[in-house]
Amino acid sequence: MHLVPADRAERRTIDGHRVCDAIAAIGDEAHVRTWADRFSLLADPKRLALLLALHRTGPLAVSDLAIATGMNDPAVSQALRLLRAAGVVTGEKEGRVVRYRLVDDDTRLLLKHCAADGP
Repeated sequence: MHLVPADRAERRTIDGHRVCDAIAAIGDEAHVRTWADRFSLLADPKRLALLLALHRTGPLAVSDLAIATGMNDPAVSQALRLLRAAGVVTGEKEGRVVRYRLVDDDTRLLLKHCAADGP
């Protein structure tokens, strides 16, 4: 039970070797937090809809995303601000139009599974 932290070492285990395997599988707390944050971005149905649209179609403007998702422009802009701050999307300005696109590869892989037909 070499991976068990000192503050938990005195606790009784049933399968000590599996406890160590579980601790190794969990890994670094910061890595777990990063993934939890990523999943929280996807947990909102409207943000997920925006990301699925960008994943499937490529760059889109706020007004086009609003029409595609049934959201209003301010709600789309707010969601995109959050996604941009998280490094998931980026905006590219062309004149007066900003088109947003997905840039995070880990999120892209998750969306690939979300976008697959059927459960």
